Amino acid sequence: MNTNITKIAVLVSGGGTNLQALIDAQERGELGNGKITLVLASKPDVYALERAKNHGIPSAVLARKDYPGIAEYSAMLADKLTEEGIDLVVLAGFLTIIDEQVYKRFPNRIINVHPALIPSFCGKGYYGLRVHEAALEKGVRVSGATVHIVTPECDAGPIILQKAVEVRQDDTPETLQKRIMVEAEWKLLPEAVRLFCDGRITVENQKVYIKGETT
Repeated sequence: MNTNITKIAVLVSGGGTNLQALIDAQERGELGNGKITLVLASKPDVYALERAKNHGIPSAVLARKDYPGIAEYSAMLADKLTEEGIDLVVLAGFLTIIDEQVYKRFPNRIINVHPALIPSFCGKGYYGLRVHEAALEKGVRVSGATVHIVTPECDAGPIILQKAVEVRQDDTPETLQKRIMVEAEWKLLPEAVRLFCDGRITVENQKVYIKGETT
């Protein structure tokens, strides 16, 4: 790992709101020694690429449709990230399935933000508005967001940070989604990246320990 700069790749598939939260944090000097050196999209013409361009961040497109299967795509993705000297991979609305080739190349170095309090409303099929629809159908009083380390099992990796967000009686999936983004996702993700880049995260027995944390 580069001792001077922790090179970060942000993987995207859409508008890139979480990417923007990371860019804003970086420009405020809040990512420690981390620097976003690559934004990689799973399809062309997504707005996240425009966000990268607007802030002078190198970007690339590795289109899923150009590869016959997950294995071929994952191999190319792992090679691309390795060639770029990436230290930390952040999944920010990256909706393309990848396999163990990537996880093995970057063990405990891939993180994701999920719009619920894992282990609730997570796993296969729980993404986007579906998460918030399920939370409202269940009638929960709080939801929130979780930043976790990515493992082959969907949404099952060690938890880094969580933050609860109030669920209101008049919420729709859209209003709950926005509140969780603003109050939790856009705060937790940059904080988790900073902790990683500052060397404060260790993983033991499927649990994350944060150096200097007493609670």
